[in-house]
Amino acid sequence: MKSVIIASLACSAAAFAPASNGRAATSLEASAKSKALPWLPNPSNLDGRIGANGFDPLGISEYFPVDYLVESEIKHGRVCMMAWAGYVAVDLGARIYPLPESMQGVTSATAHDPAVAFGSMGNM
Repeated sequence: MKSVIIASLACSAAAFAPASNGRAATSLEASAKSKALPWLPNPSNLDGRIGANGFDPLGISEYFPVDYLVESEIKHGRVCMMAWAGYVAVDLGARIYPLPESMQGVTSATAHDPAVAFGSMGNM
């Protein structure tokens, strides 16, 4: 029984091995291509960055400084994490007191309409 299992695992692993046809892979194109999107050219503004695989399909790094783009992505990611934590905290019972009467018993999903009626959404 063990030999059957081992043989089946060996055969299934061999199915995912690359096929060798004896020819070397060559490229006739002189420009460097992106690792992430091989049909697009490699954006030169991303060279030397940690984790740079050439993923810039819209060419945004040609119009804005890459340092600004990196900083913006980190900032927006942190804001999203804080928003998610706040959304979950309301459903777990976290409240800031004194709580207005119109906001008693609301959940994260139902808080929009009472907040608009109270006027607190005008500050956003």
